[in-house]
Amino acid sequence: MGTRWSRSGSSMSLLPERQGCQRWKEDGNCDDDDSLDGLIRREDIAQFPYVEFTGRDSITCPTCQGTGRIPSGQVNELVALIPYSDQRLQPQRTKLYVVLSVVLCLLASSLVAFFLFPRPVVVVDNGIRLVTVHFDHPNMKVLMNMTSTLNFSNPNFFSVLVQSITSQVLYMKTVIGTQQLDDATTILPLSQRQVNYTVSVEIGSSAPYV
Repeated sequence: MGTRWSRSGSSMSLLPERQGCQRWKEDGNCDDDDSLDGLIRREDIAQFPYVEFTGRDSITCPTCQGTGRIPSGQVNELVALIPYSDQRLQPQRTKLYVVLSVVLCLLASSLVAFFLFPRPVVVVDNGIRLVTVHFDHPNMKVLMNMTSTLNFSNPNFFSVLVQSITSQVLYMKTVIGTQQLDDATTILPLSQRQVNYTVSVEIGSSAPYV
């Protein structure tokens, strides 16, 4: 059973010629001229229009009308069917691109977490710098003003605002003075800042700790 190409009522059988030439080769009668004739016939077949084989009749391709080409105006109206095994759907560097994307995302996330993750501000007391003492003889009191210094260290990569500072003076676990500072200072990134504060202490005969 051979496949036939049909055009204008004429038909041409492909398999019988091939089988016949094969028999001639076995008999030693198939020469180069026969091969050349077969090549010419195949070229003639290649010039046939694009048709659809339905088993009995052949139908000319409705898109290209048998020419094998389509007008440029119909390019956007056609749908191309690409086999799943096509190499264009399986680029060789897909895995490499995926790995690089994951590595870059992890690196970017690590950098963002490192620079923007908040770190605690370190506060160190530098001790008392100045003490002023006044005696109130009529009231039998002693007034003291103690000035101290606090060192603030900002290990973050962004500025930190110190909104409030509260300090207390203790004497034998008893609070004898309190001082609060509001909107004290702004510490720049990766820098240090000193803040001075003064606490007033009153010591008199009525104080239970004297």
